[in-house]
Order: sequence, then C-alpha cells, then structure tokens
Amino acid sequence: MNNEIRYLAQHLLHAGVTPFSERDRRLLQRVARRAYVSRDLNEVFDGRSTMGQRLADRVAAVGGSWSFIVGFGVFLGLWAAFNMLVLADSAFDPYPFVFLNLLLSMLAALQAPIIMMSQNRQAAKDRLAAALDYEVNLKAETSIGELHDKIDRLTARLVGVETPAPANDGGRMAERAA
Repeated sequence: MNNEIRYLAQHLLHAGVTPFSERDRRLLQRVARRAYVSRDLNEVFDGRSTMGQRLADRVAAVGGSWSFIVGFGVFLGLWAAFNMLVLADSAFDPYPFVFLNLLLSMLAALQAPIIMMSQNRQAAKDRLAAALDYEVNLKAETSIGELHDKIDRLTARLVGVETPAPANDGGRMAERAA
C-alpha cells in the first residue's frame, strides 16, 4: 500500500481534526493496517441475534409461506365441516364459529407483532449491509487510487526510458540535414 495513504490514515486517527464515527475510525484503522474490510453479513448479524429474535424470524418465515396458508385453509375447512356435518346437533362450536373466531383473533394478535419484529430485524440487517458495503467501497476506492498512482509512476518511468536523450554530435546532424 502507498505509504502516504497509510501515513494519512494514521495521522487522521491521531490528529483529532474532526470527530470520527466509530465506523469511520474502524475503517481508517483497517486502511492503515492494510486489513481486509469485507465481512460476511450473515455471520456478523447472526452473531448479534438473540434466541427470541431467531424465533421471530422462524415464525415469520413459516407464517408468510404458502404451505402455512394452504395448511391453515385446510384446518379451517376441516373445523367447519367437523362442526357442521359430523357434530351437527351437538357441535362444540356451531355455525357462526365464535370459538374459532376467538382462536383466530388470538393467533393474529400474537403473530402480527412477531412478524413486525422480524421485519425490524430485516431492516437492521439491510442497514448493516449498507454499512459493510460502504466500508468495502471506500476501501476499493482507496485501492484503485493507489493503483492509479502506481500506473502513473510506471508510465512516467517508461516515458523517461523511451525518450532518448539528445545526442551530443557536435552539430553533425544539422549539417547532414542542410
């Protein structure tokens, strides 16, 4: 890495010119150490999640699937058929299905906040992904700038090698041209 970039990163970290956010400070330290900044988003995010958060993600994944919708539709159909046809006269939940409505309301009351927790976690994961992308992009921009500097130095050397120095021929070239 270009020593000037490492020096600048170290200088910015210790000079205290402007207050850096924790993310900017961490990125400058990695640039100064020539460390990689790319990380696996899932590893970083899953390492921070609690058991309740992982459970909310699983509930949202099951509750938002076609298999849940189809399975729940079958359950509702069986409930109605069982109470209307099989237990017609002695049904424990006759036609307006008040007990079933109570169960559905309780399920919705629990499922909605759990799904919202999962959506909040997904939004936090998206913010973390954006932060990691920013770090990687900034490091890539720094590396590309360094490569440009190296190519410019190499080009300058090649131009200096290819351009022959004027020969000291004592004016003989001018005489031949005339």
